[in-house]
Amino acid sequence: MEESVLLIGTRKGAFLLHTDAARREWRLTGPHFLGSAVHHMVLDPRDRRTLLLGTRPGHLGPTVFRSTDLGAHWQEATKPPAFAPSDDPKAPSVDVVFWLAPGHAAEPGVWYAGTVPPGLFRSEDGGDTWQEVRGFNHELLPNLREVIGPIPGGPPLHSICIDPRDARHLYVSLSSGGTFETTDAGANWRALNRGVAADFLPDPDADVGHDPHRVALHPLAPDRLYQQNHCGIYRLDRPGDRWRRIGRAMPTEVGDIGFPIVLHPRDPDTLWVFPMDGTENWPRTSPGGKPAAYRSRDGGESWERQDNGLPRGHAWWTVKRQAFCADAGTPLGLYFGTTGGQLWGSHDEGETWLCLAEHLPEIFSVEAATVAP
Repeated sequence: MEESVLLIGTRKGAFLLHTDAARREWRLTGPHFLGSAVHHMVLDPRDRRTLLLGTRPGHLGPTVFRSTDLGAHWQEATKPPAFAPSDDPKAPSVDVVFWLAPGHAAEPGVWYAGTVPPGLFRSEDGGDTWQEVRGFNHELLPNLREVIGPIPGGPPLHSICIDPRDARHLYVSLSSGGTFETTDAGANWRALNRGVAADFLPDPDADVGHDPHRVALHPLAPDRLYQQNHCGIYRLDRPGDRWRRIGRAMPTEVGDIGFPIVLHPRDPDTLWVFPMDGTENWPRTSPGGKPAAYRSRDGGESWERQDNGLPRGHAWWTVKRQAFCADAGTPLGLYFGTTGGQLWGSHDEGETWLCLAEHLPEIFSVEAATVAP
């Protein structure tokens, strides 16, 4: 029987939550890299054996580790993501390996990484050595540095989305920068932010400087993209280039501000968000201390609250952009980790929730994977 696993990155290490295909019982293992911040851990869906983890081990600097035996043994990248040396005192240096994304199915061994401060890197040897994507880092980024503002923890590059029809077609997003598209494997880029609000900018219709929190491309309908932004929830249908704010249909008392967005892998019209309080001082907690996921089954035209089993009050946590995911089960399984260290799961597409683990460190990321037998 195939083994399913949740890959959990936290402020103080990585954990794995194992189960079988029936998803009835769960077994927590770890921690790996105890005391080190683990921002993202991903199993390669192309071989279902290669596990990559982005971490910053104490004072030793940011790096990537690789395992082919589900964490029993780890090997550090011989050349982690790093910007080219420069005499410029203002030149950036990688502080965090924030996002990891397997490459196109036709390019085994290719991975992408996004960093803090924002940078885009590519590996062609399974994550052992990394090179800059020069068209992004050296052509686009210098033109954005004046608009990229300070955010807590530094602005990350995230949401690396690869068109399943074309390995050369990518979307990437960076906080306080925006979403950008390339059709030539990263040599040239264009902004893709029309229609997205930027309430914090002097020019609310600016081409760049936006703050996407998470962007997702649907694998079966790759011309459909969704976005959870600092300023709302959006949908984009290509070849159009203007996002539509579908978050306007959310309840007014809840709003459409949050970090994560999750798509149903078999239905382009079904998606989930996890709202947070974005009012006044941006407390970044569940609105009113009453957490809930919200599901849309019509592409964002309407939303329904899903909180059965979740705390009814005084739950002052939120869910970060990488900490909400879906598996491929039938019915679909959903999982999210909280800033309070709880891991919640639903095996009926959000109708009911159950706490699967608690007392973990602050959870940065959760990914669902099926391990090769």
